[in-house]
Amino acid sequence: MQHHPAKLALAAFLLAANATMAFAQVSDNVVKIGVLTDLSGPASTPTGPGSVAAAQMAIDDFGGSVLGKPIQLISADHQLKPDIGAGIARRWYDTEQVDLILDVPVSSVGLAVQVVANEKHKLFITHSTGSTDFHGKFCSPYTMQWVFDTRALAVGTGREITRRGGKTWFFITDDYAFGHALEKDATQVIEANGGRVLGSVRPPFATPELSSFVLQAQQSKAQVIGIAGGPPNNTNEIKLAHEFGLVQGGQQLAGLLILITDVHALGLQTAQGLLLTTSFYWDLDDKTRAWSKRFFDKVQHMPTMWQAGVYSAVMHYLQAVKAAGTDEAEKVAAQMRTQPVEDFFSHNGRLREDGLMVHDLLLVQVKTPDESKGPWDYYKVLTHIKGDEAFGPPDPSCALVKK
Repeated sequence: MQHHPAKLALAAFLLAANATMAFAQVSDNVVKIGVLTDLSGPASTPTGPGSVAAAQMAIDDFGGSVLGKPIQLISADHQLKPDIGAGIARRWYDTEQVDLILDVPVSSVGLAVQVVANEKHKLFITHSTGSTDFHGKFCSPYTMQWVFDTRALAVGTGREITRRGGKTWFFITDDYAFGHALEKDATQVIEANGGRVLGSVRPPFATPELSSFVLQAQQSKAQVIGIAGGPPNNTNEIKLAHEFGLVQGGQQLAGLLILITDVHALGLQTAQGLLLTTSFYWDLDDKTRAWSKRFFDKVQHMPTMWQAGVYSAVMHYLQAVKAAGTDEAEKVAAQMRTQPVEDFFSHNGRLREDGLMVHDLLLVQVKTPDESKGPWDYYKVLTHIKGDEAFGPPDPSCALVKK
């Protein structure tokens, strides 16, 4: 069979033109991803080096390049300070040509970074911040919230426990925006499901002495004590609840934000019986186990939902860059919204127009030491919670939501 030289030349030209077109669409000839996180402070175990490792795993699994250009990963420590976080984000977007910023624990820092991402028209995906403002009043075409929000955790835990007979509640609520949001969201869902909130106490963030607050919760005689806050108060309250015999006395302990690394630090003796909602559990199925064991080999602990979410988001982003034929932010974001998010982390996942990635969640209970078969075998899965029910409808205060 003979090939016509002119046809061959044309085919070669078209191939080269297509390749050049694809190459031309990657700014600065590199796709650059930055993990902006807490590398050494109180959030560094559930985020930090583990989030960096998860992002690198996704890049490696993707093949290290996209559209013929290398994928590069950098990281920095924002020290939980909004001004430092915003400053790094600005430098990364402006002078270091970073295309996507990830992780960013603590809502105050995340919201500061979101302002910069909007201004620079660059992408930002938050994993370890729960404020609903990211996809509510401050929603933006450039920002995505991947793993959880306060409403989903509150609905998951509040609704499911109330439906299971935990009708009276008392909250120990961290006295800052995140704690208040958890209590408010949980209260709405508890009351909507026929429960009642008997009261709450509000210790300040990082209070060294929490005994009086835990004792007030115990004396409320509420069936469920809701812990509405993050570290370090939440784990210290669980320790004290164990010392004071709350669970043994018949009360249930519900943590509105608890990560598997918190349970590991507390130990099953102390954390047993605790109820919580999570986006991810390493021991759920073959896929989660296979990925988590690879992660464990790198960082020596099982992944939190935040760290597993970083991998999921990076992989989804890179697939979208490839499908869109460019790393241009608006086009990649549009592509990310058209593709479902179905992987070991996310079930029935989709990225909504308001930037929230809606996916199913799990209500779990921490095992007793006798029930656990070995290290990190910590959770009994009580029920799966549908994403639409947990996250609820888009917030009408978001300008991107079609009215």
